[in-house]
Amino acid sequence: MDTKKYEVFAKTVELGSLTRAAEELGLTQSGVSHILAAMEEELGFTLLKRSRAGVRLTAEGEQLLPCIREIVRQEGLLRERAASLRGGVSGTVRIGTFTSVATHWLPGMMQSFQTAYPGVEFRLFNGDYHDVDGWLRDGSVDLGFVALPLSDKDWECIVLRDDPLLAVLPKGHPLAGGEVCRVEELAREPFISLLESSDHDARRALEQYGAKPNVKYSTKDDYAVMAMVGQGMGVSVMPSLLLRGHQENLVCLPLAPASSRTLALALPAGEKTGPAARRFAEFAAEWVRENG
Repeated sequence: MDTKKYEVFAKTVELGSLTRAAEELGLTQSGVSHILAAMEEELGFTLLKRSRAGVRLTAEGEQLLPCIREIVRQEGLLRERAASLRGGVSGTVRIGTFTSVATHWLPGMMQSFQTAYPGVEFRLFNGDYHDVDGWLRDGSVDLGFVALPLSDKDWECIVLRDDPLLAVLPKGHPLAGGEVCRVEELAREPFISLLESSDHDARRALEQYGAKPNVKYSTKDDYAVMAMVGQGMGVSVMPSLLLRGHQENLVCLPLAPASSRTLALALPAGEKTGPAARRFAEFAAEWVRENG
């Protein structure tokens, strides 16, 4: 099946650049340009608008992109299943993830998995909860690490573990001397928050007990939150997995009442998940039981 042109198109859209797409695919920039031009000629309309800043989709390209991504995904699935029938596991597993998992779980998981299955490669998409949800919906990833519950019920979820949420305070803070930190007291302090689309954990931990955080600063960067708390600019609530190895200038206390997030892997239901992605999901669940 001649799907290389579709892979080139999808990669160019993903990276927003002919040059970067060529580098990742092992082609020349002129080769990528020729493939895309031939594809546009075949279809009879322009798919991409080119400029010095990169490329962006035309209206027609926007409409065709989901179909093209599905063609590329199905070809990868075909190759994986053929390898599985030959007795091996191979292919590329695209994983959507967020900072805590990407930092503390995935390196060990991937290294151990590739020792057992050297024919499998990985591509990581790192963002926040909102990003991972979008990548799952549009098919950019084969599976994604998520925090339950999900708004979309159409996914198969493999529960990994509960991750306690902790109050994060600067050293010397008046609330830092106890064994726990009460949510109603924490909510009255200047609060440093992730963007609202990804701050479900902290807001849920406080608001389910009637405490609304006094948000003074918002950022998309988890480590920026830690740095700002360390400088005494406010307090926050963060998951314990994320805080591993990053507590030098911080005091991290259990919340009262206690709260946690449930980490899971989300996969397309049924036959849409390829053998390599399915095998990795099962392996990841076992890895977390042993190491998480």
